[in-house]
Amino acid sequence: MTMTLSRRRFATLGATAAIGAALPLRYARAAEFTFKLGTNVPETHPLNVHARKAATALQEATSGRVELQLFPNNQLGGDADMFSQLRSGALECFTLSGVNVLSTLIPSTAISGVGFAFKDYPTLWKALDGRLGEHLRGQISKSGIIALEKIWDNGFRQVTTSTKPIVTPADLKGMKIRVPVSALWTSLFKSLGAAPTGINFAEVYSSLQTKIVDGQENPPAIIAAAKIYEVQKYCSLTNHMWDGWWFLINRRAWARLTPELQETFARVVNGAAMAEREEVARQNETLQADLAAKGLIFNTVDPAPFREALSTAGFYKEWKGKFGPEAWSILEEATGTLA
Repeated sequence: MTMTLSRRRFATLGATAAIGAALPLRYARAAEFTFKLGTNVPETHPLNVHARKAATALQEATSGRVELQLFPNNQLGGDADMFSQLRSGALECFTLSGVNVLSTLIPSTAISGVGFAFKDYPTLWKALDGRLGEHLRGQISKSGIIALEKIWDNGFRQVTTSTKPIVTPADLKGMKIRVPVSALWTSLFKSLGAAPTGINFAEVYSSLQTKIVDGQENPPAIIAAAKIYEVQKYCSLTNHMWDGWWFLINRRAWARLTPELQETFARVVNGAAMAEREEVARQNETLQADLAAKGLIFNTVDPAPFREALSTAGFYKEWKGKFGPEAWSILEEATGTLA
């Protein structure tokens, strides 16, 4: 499945995209509980596709008592804005990366994005559906936010450039590359010799188009949905880090649901997360051919020299100190030694 989205539509999606606004006739009465869900990716991304399906399933499973309304593509503001709304209760649900804004409140959540830590999806899911995920949800809970059990997949990230393919760490030396506004992302690319610049996602396309930066990094589904291939020539399959979204819920909103409704809500949304993971993995396989047909030139990358460069630069030592020995040891249970 190739996702297409015009930039005009990408920028101007209105609140009419909210799901659940029109109830089936048998649920004609207003829902007892209405939860708004904000996301930061284009409407056609699998995150939103499966969130919509979850909303329909939740309505069915609760006989219309619980309504989930989706506001995709930053309709309710940027990540920092929506996170603030979530914490205040103005927004009941928000899907947020642990590596980005969430880590400004709970630093340990960024550990899932450590560079070149996870070699493949089986290693990743074993960690995040196991001890590492449990540990991170516990840290999130301490801040007064509910995180559902299954994290949603954004994918392993790849580097695109307009100038040259990235084959070795030396190819990144001095390169102006856009990264999300995140200390971990900035540290990773600085350690590899690049010149990273933190830019909000809404400005990525124009920044590449006007050569403010020469490259960026994102999973294939984002590269396709945001039409990044129009302003980039090369895509190097670095798999340098993984990123995903925690499904976060305001604790006071969650407490309004009965235990039975909480169980149903969690079961339905976690099920949607698992289906979204499968679709993202499928798309990451098929999108390479689609993007190559649009002119993007792909190359594979050996991760070993990059991991060695990070070790030499002290990247792993630095972040082990920041995350602390407990979280780091839980990470290494899944990844093996990172040093």
